[in-house]
Amino acid sequence: MTNNETKRKAFLDGLRDGVPIALGYFAVAFSLGIAARSAGLTAFQGFVASTLCVASAGEYALFTLIGAGATYLEVALLTLITNARYFLMSCALSQRIDPKTRPIHRFLVGAVVTDEIFGITIARPGYMEPAYNYGAIAVSVPAWAVGTALGILMGNLLPGRIVSALSVALYGMFLAIIVPPAKKSLAVALCVLLGFGCSWLCSAWGTLAALMSPGMWTIVLTVVLSAVMAAAFPVKEAQGDAQ
Repeated sequence: MTNNETKRKAFLDGLRDGVPIALGYFAVAFSLGIAARSAGLTAFQGFVASTLCVASAGEYALFTLIGAGATYLEVALLTLITNARYFLMSCALSQRIDPKTRPIHRFLVGAVVTDEIFGITIARPGYMEPAYNYGAIAVSVPAWAVGTALGILMGNLLPGRIVSALSVALYGMFLAIIVPPAKKSLAVALCVLLGFGCSWLCSAWGTLAALMSPGMWTIVLTVVLSAVMAAAFPVKEAQGDAQ
């Protein structure tokens, strides 16, 4: 099989494996679109935002801060912190790329990595073929962006009660993300509970509310709680086999 044939097959494999991801992205992005509508974004703005930032938690934080009138610095910092895990995923994928791969392909793969695309890519044996990622991206990212735009449009058309009911799906998504790891790890469970409690305290404490905006609370709590839990429950490095 020639190099072009290998790339073509990898691209088609990526398209195939990306279809289930696209379906899931569309549903979640629709709920994100409702959140974007509440923040005052147009369908085009939501489409562009989802095209450039393919991250559910990161976009939800982005739309929440925009709705709260946060500063550009707060938005940039929180988005960086929320999406920091993608740095680790990109580093992991870099170890699977053929050393001969051009830098532009390394950049593109790292720029559009998501939890799901990382999962299907890292599971493939041998060197990672960028064409496979491009195939998965080609079908999943448009579904994500279109879902956000449609969520904004439908949010403008649907009655307020239905929009409010649909927006609950987003909270369900986050519960689905945090509950399984919280059940398996005491550290994660404590971090979630402390996050809820401290967030409520910050919003209820009038003095603190006057000093910091909601966006800055989120940034401070994220950094402080993650640092405290990392110190209290350090992850032990895997022990290598005895030589």
